[in-house]
Amino acid sequence: MNNPSLNLIGRVLRKAAVPAVGAAAALAITVAVATPAVASGSYTGRAFVYGTGAVPDDFDDEGVVNVSTHRSSNVTCLWQTVLWANGYLPSSGIDGVFGDRTDAATRNFQRDKGLGADGSAGRNSWTKAGDRLTQEDNQLGWLFVVYRGVKGSRSPYGASEFVLQRSPDGNYRFYGPASSRRGAPIWANYNTRAC
Repeated sequence: MNNPSLNLIGRVLRKAAVPAVGAAAALAITVAVATPAVASGSYTGRAFVYGTGAVPDDFDDEGVVNVSTHRSSNVTCLWQTVLWANGYLPSSGIDGVFGDRTDAATRNFQRDKGLGADGSAGRNSWTKAGDRLTQEDNQLGWLFVVYRGVKGSRSPYGASEFVLQRSPDGNYRFYGPASSRRGAPIWANYNTRAC
């Protein structure tokens, strides 16, 4: 059976030069995985990056990640994946810990986007990043979304893409270089770190 959403994931993962083993594992994943329970503890009151309605607006109300807030989390991993997709961070820099390298990459992203360069990925930074989200498919309430990066003027790395999924509950998970090492998508959670 030809599954367009899984084909999309495979196409984007191959395009992003993900190892063949990671791509094969990502293609074998089905959307029948249970959504984790929502818990409190994030800046916005939600434990996960959350969306509803139009996909490009989904990042507009996300919480802060920086060297002191949600420093070690899957949301930091998602932010690092955004930085990687826009050419500000190598894939080896995606570890879910907001350190000096992520801080510097965030400042460069902010300067290039005309934002105050404070190194903190807050509402304005997330909103700019969300402008690159496009919905590609909807299967049984699961939205398949592609983040299409653009090489920044201060970046030595090329631009890339990665796939995200928005569950019927509105919670996000994503496939990026870190998920290919794990062989599974990563839930964009503020309170845990699995990448």
